[in-house]
This record gives sequence, structure tokens and C-alpha cells, in this order.
Amino acid sequence: MSLDKLTERLRWYYEGMTPDARVFRYSLLGFDIATILFIIVSSFLPRSLPVEIADAFIGLFVLADSVARILVSRDRTKAMLHPMNLVDLVVIISFLAPVVGEGLGFLRVLRTLRMLRTYRTVELLRQDFAAFRANEPAVIAASHLGVFIFVMTGLVYETQHYANKDITNYADALYFTVTTLTTTGFGDITLAGTGGRLLSVAIMIFGVTLFLRLAQVLFRPNKVTYECPQCGLMRHEPDAVHCKHCGEHVHIPNQGDV
Repeated sequence: MSLDKLTERLRWYYEGMTPDARVFRYSLLGFDIATILFIIVSSFLPRSLPVEIADAFIGLFVLADSVARILVSRDRTKAMLHPMNLVDLVVIISFLAPVVGEGLGFLRVLRTLRMLRTYRTVELLRQDFAAFRANEPAVIAASHLGVFIFVMTGLVYETQHYANKDITNYADALYFTVTTLTTTGFGDITLAGTGGRLLSVAIMIFGVTLFLRLAQVLFRPNKVTYECPQCGLMRHEPDAVHCKHCGEHVHIPNQGDV
């Protein structure tokens, strides 16, 4: 198969709207979820040949996916420099590093950035599910918080589990991250050194901000999603009768006062 035919076939899977193309993209999402679960489970396991093989398989799969996305892009140079593809490159290195040498194993913390691929599915979910469109701000806010918790947990685990006797697996790191983020701070686990304290400060500042944003979206939604038929503005006040951008009448569906 020629490169042009291969590219066209891949584009059909990655960008097409047929049922098969949608199944393919949701399968990629399933692989991402399975990868995240593997990252968590493998933190409880000793380094062994099966784990190394799984690392290599995931790294090669991510490499193939990244190359395919670049091939189907209309501007391949721009696609190669896109932040998400650079994230994929970092993740690939983090999975294949143990194959090169355990000295690069510290890069495994960077594989948590795989969670950022969550945002690639937003457009697909928006197209396929009315429930997602109705609750998109809450879902996005929850995704921001989830990605932050996951990345910070991975960072805490990889920087602490060799030297901190209180953090021996991913669950310990997750426990510390959540208690710090919520400012509960039981004190049974602490991070030593200046670097550990600065990491704790970052978790508290940014984590609390994201948590409050999620709470605001859930309990006090200040915008609704509705496309203005005249100018296409998507975000409006819940009680708006005119588009604030062009003045067009808008008929935003609601359930009335309760």
C-alpha cells in the first residue's frame, strides 16, 4: 500500500464520521484509559520482565498513534510541533526509557501526561452525546481537576517513593495529594526537603483553585450552551432573551422556575 493510500485510510479512521470511524476513536480512548490503569497498577508491582514488555508495547503503540496523527494532518510540520504531539513524544520516551536503561526510569513520571489526551475526546463527545453538551462545563472542569490530581500524584510518587518510607505505592501518593489539595492535612504523610514543601504548596494553590471552579460550575452555573442562529455565539446567560454579541433573539430551552 502506497503512503498516499495509507494516509487516506488513516484519515478515514481518525476524522471520518462513519460508525466504524467512531468505534475506532472510542477504542483509542479505551486504550488511553487502560494505559492509565496500568500506570496505577504497575506502581504496586516490582520491576519485572512482563512489566518492561508492557511498557515497551504501550510506548510503541503510542508512537504508532502519534505518527498516524501526523500523517493525516494537512500541515505535518505544524502537527509535529503541536503541544499534544510533543506531550506524546515525552510519554513515548517515558515508556521506552527502561528498555534503554533503568537510569532513565525517572522519566516514568512523565507518562502521567498521557492523561492530557482526555481533551482530544471533547469534540467527539460533544457530537455524539446530548447529555455531554448539556453538562459540558461541569465535565470539562472535572477533567481539569482529574488531570491535575493524576499528574501531581504521579509526580509525588516518582519523586518520593525511593526516599520516603511513607509513600510506597500509588495509593499513598494519591492519598497525600487529595488530603493536601483539600487542605485536610492529617499530617501522617509529609514530603521532606524544600522541593517536597514547594510541591505541596503547588498542589494546594492550584488544586484548590480547580476544585472551587468545579464546585462553582456544579452549584452555580453562570452560563448555558446555546448557539446563536445569527452570529454563532455559544455561551449565554441562563435567562438571556437576546444575544449579547449581535442582539439576535435567542430561545434558550429551560425547565422553568422550580
